[in-house]
Amino acid sequence: MSGGIRLAVCAAAATLAAAGALLPLVDRSVWIVQAAFLLAIQTSVGVLARRVPLARALTVAVQALVALLLLTVVFARAHAIGGLLPGPDVFQEFGQLLREGASDVGRYAIPAPTTTAIRLLLVGGVLVIGLVVDALAVTYRSAAPAGLPLLALYSVAAGLAEGTDWLWFLAAAAGYLLLLLAEGRDRLAQWGRVFGGGGGRPGPAAHPLGPGQGAAIAPVRTGRRIGALALGIALLVPAALPTMDSGLLQAHGQSPGEGGTGGGTGAVSPLVALQDSLRQPENREVLRYRTSTQNTGDLYLRIVTLDQFDGSTWRTSPGRPVTEVPDPLPTPAGLAPGVRTAPVNTSVAASGSYAQTYLPLPYPADQVRIGGRWRYEPEGRMVVGGHAQTTRGARYQVTSLLVEPTAAQLAAAPAPPQRLLREYTKVPGSVPAVVARTARKVTAGAANPYQQAVKLQEWFAVDGGFRYDTEVRSGSGPDAIARFLQAKEGFCVHFSFSMAAMARTLGIPARVAVGFTPGTPQADGSMSVGSKDAHAWPELYFEGAGWTRFEPTPSRGTPPEYTVAETPAGSDPGAPSARPDRSAAPSAPTRPVDDCTGQSKKVDGCPALAQQPGGGASDDGPRAGTVTAVAVAALVVLVLPVLPMLWRRRVRARRLRPAAASRRGPGEEGETAGPGGRPVSPAVLPDDDPGEAVERTLAAWRELTDSAWDYGIPPDDAQTPRKAAARIVRVGALDGPSAESAVRVATAVEQALYAPMPRPAGALAAEVETVRAGLRAAAGRGARLRAVLAPRSAARVAWACSRRWSAALERLRTGRIVAVWRRAGGALRLSRQRG
Repeated sequence: MSGGIRLAVCAAAATLAAAGALLPLVDRSVWIVQAAFLLAIQTSVGVLARRVPLARALTVAVQALVALLLLTVVFARAHAIGGLLPGPDVFQEFGQLLREGASDVGRYAIPAPTTTAIRLLLVGGVLVIGLVVDALAVTYRSAAPAGLPLLALYSVAAGLAEGTDWLWFLAAAAGYLLLLLAEGRDRLAQWGRVFGGGGGRPGPAAHPLGPGQGAAIAPVRTGRRIGALALGIALLVPAALPTMDSGLLQAHGQSPGEGGTGGGTGAVSPLVALQDSLRQPENREVLRYRTSTQNTGDLYLRIVTLDQFDGSTWRTSPGRPVTEVPDPLPTPAGLAPGVRTAPVNTSVAASGSYAQTYLPLPYPADQVRIGGRWRYEPEGRMVVGGHAQTTRGARYQVTSLLVEPTAAQLAAAPAPPQRLLREYTKVPGSVPAVVARTARKVTAGAANPYQQAVKLQEWFAVDGGFRYDTEVRSGSGPDAIARFLQAKEGFCVHFSFSMAAMARTLGIPARVAVGFTPGTPQADGSMSVGSKDAHAWPELYFEGAGWTRFEPTPSRGTPPEYTVAETPAGSDPGAPSARPDRSAAPSAPTRPVDDCTGQSKKVDGCPALAQQPGGGASDDGPRAGTVTAVAVAALVVLVLPVLPMLWRRRVRARRLRPAAASRRGPGEEGETAGPGGRPVSPAVLPDDDPGEAVERTLAAWRELTDSAWDYGIPPDDAQTPRKAAARIVRVGALDGPSAESAVRVATAVEQALYAPMPRPAGALAAEVETVRAGLRAAAGRGARLRAVLAPRSAARVAWACSRRWSAALERLRTGRIVAVWRRAGGALRLSRQRG
């Protein structure tokens, strides 16, 4: 295997090794087989293009074109021209799939189903990264920067999965090291075996340095040792240093401390996953539990608390200390002995597809029994996984307290401690004034904070005209809450965020909890919690009861007993109740069901959703920007393959017409350079006519050698024109008129270069055309097509651009920058002397 092929194979292997980190993101791994097959084709095309050889930029362009054709065949064949060539419909289909993929990534929890859109993102991403790695490491022979796209591919997986298994990092790192070693071996092979280090120990006479000198260590072996040492340091140092809490191998939000109060919780963003879970077309089970209480309506499973409000979003305060999970857990803050509580025993089993860093628990938990590396965060009473510990397949037992305060106890609650007031009533100045003004208006007439909280809950859930809708975007920025209060439609995130923020404007300590509603009862007596049971709710603090749950979201969950007013004795028993009955746990049929799947939206649309008020503007067709982008992309795809052919025809026409060499285009420098690279300038000739004849002669010779190059006979400027023509005749199998024409052109070149007074040559253009006809007749069908569609001599364009770029950099380096640097240095020295 040659060095270039070996390097290309290593580049593809490194890409696939890094892509392995994406496997845990989806439920099926078949996509990586497809990606590997397409990547192999893309890599093979690069190997063939470099052997032609094509210009470097053209090689990358050909690989990109092949990747586009492959993706078209796999994902948009029905929309392609002839089932292969991409047209406007293909790019429109790709745009639709990319939009659906972005939506699916946000909609599904990990591991997500392998939809067509997600598969396009995965396979297309692997091909793009593979193209970049191949271009850097193989085409441009610079393997070191190829680690950046590999790291980006791994980082995407680590970011979406909130940390990945360290084995995937090892696989990606090993692939990168293999790529570096292959490049080092290839570079060494180009210089020959200049170092020792063979298999056995040579004798005294065998060593060039004389007796007593051992064999030198092979550079490749040294590179392997250095790479292994660097990888070991990269893995061991973050684990050994306690200050490096947020390494690449660590999930966001986990606590690395091994005991005591070391470590801390990081900021998490569970809200996007929450909305995505609610939007899933199917309600996949994530937890199943059995409990000792009959009152399952209050058995919310809390995952995390969001207690930091910056005006635009809620998040977990970073840096909270964590400890070992105590047994039992401390008494909940603010819970007084006079409030009624009942112990509840719950056994929970998490599904194998549910991986969460925080442990879902009933609040407040009193005792947790679970194996693994778990830590306890006292402020939020959260159990946090450490060192990539997740809930995947976990089984645990929880003893919790069912806190049942009465409305009278909450109404008579004393003022909270000052620490809680300072921390949990913070409202940034960026929050619009309408939030506090609306809170005061809604709670007008309330006699105490408890009545204010109940009024806020009833306004959101019943009286305010709000509508539950999971399709509404969560929004961001300081005006998000104000927009929600005006639009009056959203899902649990909007309701909980807004109520907690409004409670803080009233001086009530508040935070947001994220977790699951109690789930659905099963026939065997267990409770099933699905992805659609994901929920967020506000928790308000009342001294004596502690952190107390409220339920402002309409048609979701159950309102707590202490927030529901008793029905007057004279009321009509047949009248519909304002809030759902809390005697039983919420079940799936009571919630709105979204029967419109992603495929239905794509094919037939969803008329019921389209007719909802405030559903957004209708889609009257593709936007002008999209049409323009598709048109430009289609133009590039159609024009790019024929650019070498068009350039070749243009150059041939200029070379074979009178005075062609005096009007050069890009890539035609050196038209007056003879064999051996010796420049000939018409300015040194005695008059204009001989100079023009020389230019025409040399242009015809360059066209002849380039035509032979197009048919597989590369030029050799070290040979004389006569020997070069003989080589073209021999290798190109020319005979008769074509061979004689090649000799006559070479003779004219020698006469133009070396004669004291060059004489005008004959019709060299016709001679060159005769040679081209002979080359075309002697070549096979494939060689003829390649000479027309992908001429090898088009590499001169890249060479010319490279020379111009290097010359521009050299002028810049030796010109203005140097002069400015020298002037600045002189001024600095002069100021020092004066000082």
